[in-house]
Amino acid sequence: MKVIWGKEIIDRDKVNIDFEDRGYQFGDGVYEVIRIYNHTYFCVDEHIDRFFTSAEKIEMRMPLTKAELKALITDLLRESAVKNGSIYIQMTRGNASPRDHSYPSQDVVPLLTGSITASERKIDKMKNGMRTTLEDDIRWLRCDIKMISLLGNIMLKHEAHKKNADEAILHRGDIITECSSSNVAMVKDGAIYTHPDGNLILPGITKIVWKSCAEKLNIPVYEQAFTTEELLNADEVFISSTTKEVMPISKIDDKTFDVSKKGSITRLLQSCYEKEIVKQCGELTN
Repeated sequence: MKVIWGKEIIDRDKVNIDFEDRGYQFGDGVYEVIRIYNHTYFCVDEHIDRFFTSAEKIEMRMPLTKAELKALITDLLRESAVKNGSIYIQMTRGNASPRDHSYPSQDVVPLLTGSITASERKIDKMKNGMRTTLEDDIRWLRCDIKMISLLGNIMLKHEAHKKNADEAILHRGDIITECSSSNVAMVKDGAIYTHPDGNLILPGITKIVWKSCAEKLNIPVYEQAFTTEELLNADEVFISSTTKEVMPISKIDDKTFDVSKKGSITRLLQSCYEKEIVKQCGELTN
């Protein structure tokens, strides 16, 4: 298996990451996941832009340009036989000794790694919906940075799994923010509501795509905060992410939603989203 290590593509068994790497010791790094359909990246430029933005927000200098990164991950995809899946890329601040909470000097070179994994679209859940729970948003206050230190998200996802749910919908007080690994939106009276971008949520790439779809479909979108009570009284609820695409929610705790309705806004967005995939990556096989 070939992977990215630094600015090279090498065999995975030749990778040697130092135990004093700040990503390992502090979670000091950023990452991106880019979906692959038909051996082609989807929304690759948008993901690379967000990767660089996250690095800038933590004052991490990039050892390569956006064009160089795009060329590198494109070369890795050529080396891979994966038709449908995703690439995970990560940049840590690099090796620094002795261990110190402060940012190291600019002489420390950030370390880029990347690997491609095969995975198919979650067609069954796209049709039948996902089960979710409401959980207190215990994470820090800079959720706009796509950081590798995801312990809060992991704990919340685990709470959902303990309750036999697929995902956790998060709230601070009574205000809904996002999910443990996706954005969330609700539909009420023919309009879509979603938390505005800012420090409390990750600005989703998939969210950008479905918002564009909503505009094409003349569906109003309001980026404004809403409450847990408003969520539970919504007509529809859906989540969105790179790997989940646009996913209907069938259950929030004990509250159920009918996801079988034809012509629902969620279904319209799913159809439009698929057309955008086809436009960028070719016809879908499932």
